[in-house]
Amino acid sequence: MDAALDVLRTIRFTGGIFLDAEFSAPWCVMAQVTPEDCRPFTPVPQGILAYHYVSAGRLLLQVAPGRPVAVPAGHIVLLPRNDPHLLGSELNGPPVSVDHLLQPMTASGPARIVYGGGGEITRLLCGFLHSEMPCNALVGMLPRVMTLDVAEGAAGAWIESSFRLAAGELAAGAVRSPALLARLAELLFIEAAQRYLARLPPEQRAWVGGLQDPYVSRALTQLHESPERHWTTQALARQVGLSRSAFAERFTELVGVPPMRYLAQLRMQGAARRLRESLMPISRIALEAGYDSEAAFGKAFKRAFGAPPAAWRREQRALEG
Repeated sequence: MDAALDVLRTIRFTGGIFLDAEFSAPWCVMAQVTPEDCRPFTPVPQGILAYHYVSAGRLLLQVAPGRPVAVPAGHIVLLPRNDPHLLGSELNGPPVSVDHLLQPMTASGPARIVYGGGGEITRLLCGFLHSEMPCNALVGMLPRVMTLDVAEGAAGAWIESSFRLAAGELAAGAVRSPALLARLAELLFIEAAQRYLARLPPEQRAWVGGLQDPYVSRALTQLHESPERHWTTQALARQVGLSRSAFAERFTELVGVPPMRYLAQLRMQGAARRLRESLMPISRIALEAGYDSEAAFGKAFKRAFGAPPAAWRREQRALEG
């Protein structure tokens, strides 16, 4: 894990809390952080990591085509790729766009939403993080949705009390420490990423060391952004400005496997995540993994995981209950 920790420590994020929301059941909204949300805090960023801190109540969150995730009070939910998502006390009804509910930001605090049917109250602090350092490869390995109990860990009580203080300040119409809250969100993202990486088998996180090399890092970013492309080692070497032999040697030394073997593993890991977390048809998963046919994908998946995709998906669902 040393390489992973080193990379995470070098990624400095900035951001802010842009929305204080109070919902009452029943409610359901469609949300995604936009450049306009970020504009008061920073020049419009290219890559955005979104998050919601639930200070009271509970909610369901869903990134299509995945299954809903329950998020109780005291938890932060992170969306590393800022996917459009549904939030609600229930997700069965037609969602309302948050753009139609916003009360604009004022000098004393962020934008506000008060919306719902008058039942159980859920309160959220919504924010974003971004980094000037390209970290697409790291983000590409993370799940689309990550939840973390803010109170966990050695500094958990302090972090949780800081978020609760911020929620109280917002309710009173003022936030005195927006930079502190952005820093806390950064720490929580790093904590969530560290926990996720720690659970991976060593061979699935060997790539992290490659992020410290500028040539290999650019190649990893290309692979993680477009794993479905028909990559060759020569094409990757051309992208990063090295000869084929120099690039292949450098990549293999730092990542632990040759580029094309790494790409095959990356495709299989992404496919497994989609099978486990979504109801996406296997034919579409095969296409997104870079396979021309479902049959070819099925054979490759069985070699990697010991079972055909459909059977493996059923087994995972059964294990999750």
